Formats: sequence, C-alpha cells, structure tokens
Amino acid sequence: MNIGGELYTLVYGDLSSVEANPIEKKLFFHFWPGSKALTVGTWGCNFTCPWCQNWHISKHPPDPMKASYVSPERLVRMVALEHCHGTSISFNEPTMLFEYSLNVFPLAKRRGFYNTLVSNGYMTLEALKMLRDAGMDAIKFDLKGGREVGRRYCAADVDVVWRNIHEARRLGMHVEVVTLTIPEVNDDDEAITGIAQRCFKEAGPDVPLHFTRFYRLTR
Repeated sequence: MNIGGELYTLVYGDLSSVEANPIEKKLFFHFWPGSKALTVGTWGCNFTCPWCQNWHISKHPPDPMKASYVSPERLVRMVALEHCHGTSISFNEPTMLFEYSLNVFPLAKRRGFYNTLVSNGYMTLEALKMLRDAGMDAIKFDLKGGREVGRRYCAADVDVVWRNIHEARRLGMHVEVVTLTIPEVNDDDEAITGIAQRCFKEAGPDVPLHFTRFYRLTR
C-alpha cells in the first residue's frame, strides 16, 4: 500500500497457512529427501492463473485488522518444535512474503535449518540475489507453460521466469522446475517438448523437470 509516498507490505508475518510438510510435497525430490519443511504462506499473488488450487488464499486480499502475525523468531522456533529440518515459503506466491523471508532465512540458517521457496519465479534479479544472500538454499519454479499461456492466463512474461531459473542456477542454488499439465492449455506435444528443451538450455541437464497432473474438481 502507498502511504504518504512510501510503499508498505500488508502481509509481513501475516500467515494464512502453517503446516509441516514432507519436502517431496513441495516437489523437491532431490533436495534433502525424507526431510520435513515447516511450510507457510500468506495472502495474494502476482499471477492470475484461473486454475489455482490455493485460490482461497491467493485470490484473497489481506486484512491487516485480522492479521495472524508470527514473528520471524517465533517461526524459527516452530521449525524445531515441529521436528522439521527447514523452512518453505509456499502455498500462495512466496514473494508476497519477500521482506519476511529476508528476516526468517538468516535466523533459520544460524539454527542449522535449510530454506526453500516454492515460487512462480516472477521476481527481479535483485530480489533473487537478496534471497540467496539471506540464506535461501533451494527454489522450485512453477512454470506455467509457453509464452502465450503465460500472457493469456497469468498476465506474465514467461521469459522472466526462464531468466530467473538460469540465474538461480548460476548463483548456486538447488533448482527444480515443475509444470502442471492442463488439458487444452499446455498439454500438447509442442508445449511439452518446448518446455523440456528450454529447461535444458537455461538450467542444464542436471536440473530436475517435473510434469504434474491436473485434477478438475466437480460437484
């Protein structure tokens, strides 16, 4: 929010969701396998994906008057209390908690915990480097599809995401890429092949690429 010419986040530490998850649920299958991550999220998103499974928080505006605040120090204590091995900022788009992550990650690292992000990858290069410098060990990129899918459904430029995948690898972080395959959106042979080829080009042969199945819930 713009208050008197200054920009303020409305969601710092306002956690909509807190859960101890197996790291594989984040779709990290090659980073600390068998471990658990204390996973948190907040409200809102910078994408407009109509298929979002967490729409009840990603499409919900924050309400500072009803904030459920958890301090960075308390969150790191919760990691230990829940017998987890690290943190994961996830559920909605974690860059909504960018400033919070910058405070949580160094505290977690000092306690010997790892730090991860489950993101659509739509941040600036400066923000990505700041997260790395704060102690982010791994990032999973949710790649929505090709250029037209990103523009039409997410109001985003997919080339920004590929740029950040490339840069995250260059910065030395563990990277995994996931695409949710959605019928008649990004499931044709050309789309799948294009994603695989681009991933090889931008991230190299050692970065895991996952394709997950879309489930349509009907009543």
